[in-house]
Amino acid sequence: MTGRIDVHQHMVPDFYAAWLREHGVEAPGGRDLPAWSPQEAVELMDRQGIAAGVLSLTTPGVHLGDAAEARAMAREVNRYGAELAAGSPRLGLFASLPLPDVGAAVAEAVHPLDDLHADGVVLLANSRGLYLGDPALEPLMRVLDERSAVAFVHPAELPGTPGVPGIPPFAADFLLDTTRAAFNLVRNDVPRRHPGIRFLLAHAGGFVPYASHRLAVAAFAETGRDPADVLDDLASFYFDTALSSSPAALPTLRAFAKPGRILYGSDWPFAPEPAVAYFNDAIAGDEAISAGNARPLFPRLR
Repeated sequence: MTGRIDVHQHMVPDFYAAWLREHGVEAPGGRDLPAWSPQEAVELMDRQGIAAGVLSLTTPGVHLGDAAEARAMAREVNRYGAELAAGSPRLGLFASLPLPDVGAAVAEAVHPLDDLHADGVVLLANSRGLYLGDPALEPLMRVLDERSAVAFVHPAELPGTPGVPGIPPFAADFLLDTTRAAFNLVRNDVPRRHPGIRFLLAHAGGFVPYASHRLAVAAFAETGRDPADVLDDLASFYFDTALSSSPAALPTLRAFAKPGRILYGSDWPFAPEPAVAYFNDAIAGDEAISAGNARPLFPRLR
């Protein structure tokens, strides 16, 4: 198989979009819910030189306040995505979990990873205010560690803030949300205690590469950890290039991330095709970012 492996491609099944609208969610992250279908996804992939794409839900995920409803929607979305992946060698799945209900998330993680052959899980940086790295999530981290799971960390809207008029959350808040999650994971030593989990940060890790030394100094002041160890942990994450392979951002990411840790991402359909094409230009001809670095993580899509 030749072409890019897209680790940041979203699905918006009709039943899921209808459910969001029933709950008043029309523009998650400040972007209107786009039209989507598996056929449109494959057609986009053909036009943009994408050989395979790992599908995931974006914010707000499956938990809108009702725990039972969240469990049911997670199960329905994961079955749907698994059926798509089983029917096409070009599609993969990051399973959704009903966080912040940790017990339900543990049960739902086991089902798609063990039974449905999902390629990993998608974790929102914060789930209704519960950030990755919080000790409450330890049971889930153990399950993911035992399975050497890929955990795709996608931002959500910042908790407890009304936002700023004219600045949609996806433009800036999303980058802060991912940065908060990455810092909290490292501050609480999650990657070292659960080395089997391969954490993949969306959008080049938000502000992580740019602010990494500042974060390391902050961690040292709070915990006494060696800043060099903090930097090593931060650089050990995997990063995708969704909306981030610009002439300004990509050199910083290349300089910071460990070798083999940068993967291609499109963010389609929330990123429209002209934006996908624009950011693709910067990595044209880079086989490692386009596909090579992803192959060890997603053997089914090789």
